[in-house]
Amino acid sequence: MKLIDTHTHLYLEDFKDDIDKVMKRAFNVGVEKFYIPSINSGHIKSMFDLEKKYPKQIRLMMGLHPNYVKENYMEELEIVKKHLNDRNFYAVGEIGIDLYWEKKYLKQQQEAFNYQILLAKEKNLPIVIHCRDAFDEIFDVLESHKDDKLYGIFHCFTGTQAQALRAIDLNFKLGIGGVITFKNGKIDKFLKQIPIDQIVLETDSPYLSPTPYRGKRNESSYLEIILSKVAECYELPIDEVSELIYQNSKEIFNDN
Repeated sequence: MKLIDTHTHLYLEDFKDDIDKVMKRAFNVGVEKFYIPSINSGHIKSMFDLEKKYPKQIRLMMGLHPNYVKENYMEELEIVKKHLNDRNFYAVGEIGIDLYWEKKYLKQQQEAFNYQILLAKEKNLPIVIHCRDAFDEIFDVLESHKDDKLYGIFHCFTGTQAQALRAIDLNFKLGIGGVITFKNGKIDKFLKQIPIDQIVLETDSPYLSPTPYRGKRNESSYLEIILSKVAECYELPIDEVSELIYQNSKEIFNDN
């Protein structure tokens, strides 16, 4: 079985004491690649250090997470731009809009989202979208950029079936994570209606652990639990689903 974790924050402090064991457990269940989203400049060194340690498996993104869009967001965006110009990354992310905690910086989040979409298009890279309580605002921005160069992943998709289809129409795949295993997650109720070539798998570790680990630290080895639930939703053999989604992931990141 071959797996790709398309979204995991393995460079965070949560893993500082046992990263090698975490990686080994992931390798043991078939995880071959780990796509690492950036959140702000304070974590970039940790990302690079992790890449040096596991150069064959770690794939880095570059971007400014909406929750870190504050008064100094233009300085942060300049750092993002500099790194994108200095070396290769696999995506611009995670970027987007988050209105769950506060709406104070909505205008700035929209500006940062727009700016980073343009950077991604310039580099011919996918974007990885963080969307929380902001589907309307996200879609408004995406519609204004719609063309052949706009594509990527709706990370940790938790929307409705209609929103899923709208995202797919805008050339985005859906990142399916631990929420698929929650009793109130809702996605499992309509996932079978979504073409399987439009989804990828992720953990978002250390966050959003799947059942039965909900509330505990998430890690990439739990991707097999998410895969199992997805295969159940599609009523397909787990090996077949694994292969299909593996190819989806390689395709979206142009990583062959």
